[in-house]
Amino acid sequence: MFESRPRLVTGTVLAFTAALSLSACGGTKSGESSAVESCVDTSGDTVKLGFLNSTSGAMAISEQTVRDSLVMAIDEINADGGILGKKVEPVAEDGASDPAIFAEKIEKLLTGDCVAAVFGGWTSASRKAMLPVVEANKGLLFYPVQYEGLEASENIYYTGATTNQQIIPAMDFLKSEGVKTLFLAGSDYVFPRTANKIIKQYAEELGIEIVGEEYVPLDDDDWTTQVAKIAAAKPDFVFNTINGSSNVGFVKAYYEQGLGPDNSPIISVSIAEEEAPAMGKDITGQYAAWNYFQSVESPTNDTFIEAFQAKYGDDRPTSDPMEAAYTSLYLYKALVEKAGSFDVDEINASADGVTFDAPEGTVTIDGENHHIAKTALIGKINSDNQFDVVWSSDSPVEPDPFLEGYSWWDPSKN
Repeated sequence: MFESRPRLVTGTVLAFTAALSLSACGGTKSGESSAVESCVDTSGDTVKLGFLNSTSGAMAISEQTVRDSLVMAIDEINADGGILGKKVEPVAEDGASDPAIFAEKIEKLLTGDCVAAVFGGWTSASRKAMLPVVEANKGLLFYPVQYEGLEASENIYYTGATTNQQIIPAMDFLKSEGVKTLFLAGSDYVFPRTANKIIKQYAEELGIEIVGEEYVPLDDDDWTTQVAKIAAAKPDFVFNTINGSSNVGFVKAYYEQGLGPDNSPIISVSIAEEEAPAMGKDITGQYAAWNYFQSVESPTNDTFIEAFQAKYGDDRPTSDPMEAAYTSLYLYKALVEKAGSFDVDEINASADGVTFDAPEGTVTIDGENHHIAKTALIGKINSDNQFDVVWSSDSPVEPDPFLEGYSWWDPSKN
């Protein structure tokens, strides 16, 4: 199923360093099985699952809602009898917006707490840091956030979008809107740089000119100099791959430069309903590319929103990453119950075709790459900080994390 690669060193900072070095190679298909014996104990009437999200640091603005949705899913699953008749006992850890801490904490969860699976991570840097640890310990990680693709591991299930389910549809939308020039603004780490590499190649295919490309560190809120360059370039659109609270500084500088949706609108891939009201500015008229919005119309989504707001308050919106996290727990339940076991190898052997009627629509696992089919959506933000869907793919887009179906993609090209 998965191509093997050299064994990576586990640990904290070493794991992060090794993982980041992989990202420069254009992608990895992982899956060398470890001889590590699992310490997971399912002999009793409970099973432990790990929640690993940033509840402090720059990413807490986004990851807290993911934690909340995981808690809600566990409460629902336990109320319905658990998984294979076993109640779920969650073990929660704070990744503190630091990839090295994510690596440390997932090792604790897998080898100290002996959880059957871990749910969490947001930035690609955090996922890259966790990847060698979860593989070396033959665990499972369910990762709920859109990312740059170019990765597959038999120890990770990716329930957020890969590139051909978010970035490429966003570019198709821009082309349909007649966009001729585009400026790229991103946080300085794995996801934005890799996503922008893909954007630049597809832009050339579409005949869209990239008129600038700027990055700021993930924990830096000062975008003044970089946004001045956007104002000078006067692009038709800005493609925003900034993550976390750094978006607040970007939006502030953007409006202070006299930019807005009427002259250089933004399309974002990390600002959702949870982040929009925290931007400090009215961002009505800006765009975002996701696979779920609270505004999706379906009975399943209505039930999901009602349950979430009943638990956390009517003022709490739902959003794509937290919906993907919620979905991941139900997919895990379906995987275990189809396999009839919590064993990782048995789960993987029976994963292909597992489905869940999610709030975003029915999702299906691809057993070859552990991603799921997802409908691509473009939303335009309204005055209520909700997104009106202005573009949608005709049907769920099958995952293609290595862009093997796109002739214009060259991983060796900068």
